[in-house]
Amino acid sequence: MEYVNSLTGFRLDGRRPNEMRQIRGEIGVVAKADGSALFEMGNTKVIATVYGPREVQNKNQQIHDQALVRCEYSMANFSTGDRARKPKGDRRSIEISLVIRQTMEASILTHLMPRSQARTDTSLAFLLKRNYGTRSACINAATLALADAGIPMRDLVTSCSSGYLCSTPLLDLNYVEDAAGGPDVTVGILVKMDKLTLLQMDAKLPMEIFENVMQLAIEGCKAVAQYIREILLENTKQLEYMRGS
Repeated sequence: MEYVNSLTGFRLDGRRPNEMRQIRGEIGVVAKADGSALFEMGNTKVIATVYGPREVQNKNQQIHDQALVRCEYSMANFSTGDRARKPKGDRRSIEISLVIRQTMEASILTHLMPRSQARTDTSLAFLLKRNYGTRSACINAATLALADAGIPMRDLVTSCSSGYLCSTPLLDLNYVEDAAGGPDVTVGILVKMDKLTLLQMDAKLPMEIFENVMQLAIEGCKAVAQYIREILLENTKQLEYMRGS
């Protein structure tokens, strides 16, 4: 299959190689949470909730000089067309939960909240059909939810992926492109600090190609960060308007 048209340079879904799927975000979507957000990347839709900071109930789990960060990933019942759904706590869910927690810990100023805990839950729902970018969508949703909860962060952490098909680096693979089985790279960065917090790759690439693919993913992270800033700025303006009215 030709994933990139040799004549037009466009991908099967009409995007250019360096073009992301449509992204959309919204904060404050779950009223009972301390912070919440919805984030969409193409057909992949994630809702993230944040609870805390709150006192750790189990004294044995308290960390005297920083906050305890908990993350849990789960897939909604209606998220795929499959009748059989993997049970909560399956290997994939545990792995994604760990990736989210480690990435968020690089951003959260845990030392400002000693002996407390902050919990981030992400629930994934695929709309219309299966798509790709689960980890990235969860991280981006969690960042928005943390900001909504007022959790102190040293920087926004955002994530995006890229791949390599038809001898071409491709930004933000969709499900069909991912199913082709080519190499792909998922990246998370602290944007202003220009610091890498996540790097996952599932196949080998020559170094010069790998660097191009990774840089493309980093550019995607920066684009997501700019979009998130716009959401947060717009929300601040709305709050100021409501207070002044």
